[in-house]
Parts: sequence; C-alpha cells; structure tokens
Amino acid sequence: MKFVKMHGAGNDYVYVDGFQESINDPAALAIEVSNRNFAIGSDGLILILPSTLADVKMRMFNSDGSEAEMCGNGVRCVAKYAYDHGLVRKETLTVETGAGLLTLQLYPNASGRVDKVRVNMGRPRLTRGEIPLTGDPAAQVVNVPLTILDQTFAITCVSMGNPHCVIFVDDVENFPVEKYGSLIEKHPLFPKRTNVEFVEVRSRSEVRQRTWERGAGETLACGTGASAVLVAGVLTGRTERTIRNFLAGGELELEWSEDGEVFMTGPAVEVFSGEYHPQ
Repeated sequence: MKFVKMHGAGNDYVYVDGFQESINDPAALAIEVSNRNFAIGSDGLILILPSTLADVKMRMFNSDGSEAEMCGNGVRCVAKYAYDHGLVRKETLTVETGAGLLTLQLYPNASGRVDKVRVNMGRPRLTRGEIPLTGDPAAQVVNVPLTILDQTFAITCVSMGNPHCVIFVDDVENFPVEKYGSLIEKHPLFPKRTNVEFVEVRSRSEVRQRTWERGAGETLACGTGASAVLVAGVLTGRTERTIRNFLAGGELELEWSEDGEVFMTGPAVEVFSGEYHPQ
C-alpha cells in the first residue's frame, strides 16, 4: 500500500490515495498504521477518494479506529495532495466530508506546490440537538456549568460538523488536559462523545489552545476545534471575530464572518511517502 504522511500544524495523518489503492478495513488499518512505535505513526488515517458530489471525498479515521465526520487540518492536506499529485489542477476545489461539502482556496508556492490552504468551514451548529448533547434539542450551551471530579467548568459547546466542548482556563500550559479531557470526552452529556478544547485567552485577537481529540487523545492541533474556539470566544464575549490561534504544532488564522461562515487558514505539509505492508 502506497501512502503519504502529511500534517497540518502538527496534526499528522497517514493519507492513502483511494483513486489508486483499495482498503478493505480502514478502521483496522487506522489502528495499525497510527502506532508510533511499530508502524508509521500518526493521529489517524485519511482516505482520499473519488466523489460524485465534489472534486474529491475525504474519510477520516482516528487512531482508535473510530470514524470522525471531519478534520480541519486533515482537509487542508487532502486539498494539497489533490493539487500536488494532479487529481485536481485548480486553486479552488471542493471536498466531500462527513460534515458536508467544503470549499477550499489553495495557495501554491513558487515551485508550484501548495503550502497553505484557506477552508470555508461553514456555519457552526449551536443547539444541543445539532452538536449533539442531551437535553432540550433547541437550547444552546454557552457558559453552562459541568462538574468533573473536583472541578466545575463553564462549558460552551459547538459543532463544526463534529462536536466540541470549549473550556477557557487561566494557564493552559500547566492544565491537566489528559485528566479532564478523557472524562469529558466520554461524559453521558455527549451521546457521540466530544472533542475538548482547553483555551487561554491572551488578548481579544490571540488565544492558545490545547485539544483532547475524540478517539485520539491530546493532539498538536485541531482545525475544527480551533474554529469552535473562535465561535465560543465570540459567544462568551472573550474575543473578536478574527483571531490567531497558537497551537502546540503551529498557528491558525480564524475568521467568523458577519454572514455566519467560519474560515480557517493554515499550513499543509507533506513529510514523506512510502510503501507500507499491512500486518
């Protein structure tokens, strides 16, 4: 099986070109290839596939084998691969995802390869029924208390095609992300589990984010999470509608436009390619 290893702001996946390769059990393969000691090593597996609705289709599997609706960092790399490898030779393309169709603007460098992508992430979903959470399906969750062990957090929940629970903290670098992230991910409040973002607001235009990613644990970056953080920042009055988000793996630029669309701009990097022989 031929593959390409790529990352967006350190959020790394193994990418397989489904135009050329056939994968019978992607969930099992995701678990296998993600192992950082005995295989390629990644946050998961992403398949780049033909689509009848868009230029290409993306399927994304976490390192535990669970399939997620979308990945903001991953979709930028899908677009880069499609352009750099000749599947689509245009600088604006569409990608079919489990969260719907996304439009991406590509920025090729002087050598003709893409190194930055702007994604229209669409409109955030803000009600319990859309995210989803238990409770009144029409209600929003903004600064709602949630008690985990010895702490009560004010949570703000957003879906960017996948569920996010955003928590603002004073010192994110020293916050015990694993301790609380794993418990919140699997809390009964979230019937499909949830991603959890712990965020320190540095100014009204800059934040620092750490993410506990559903099915993968803490990752260096999360694009849908960064988008949810922007929305949560605006809803709680902490940030402007345009921010820079500093993640462990790099920086993302976010904008929540007045017409309701969220835009994310960030890097897409091909690390290496190779041939893998599944066990």
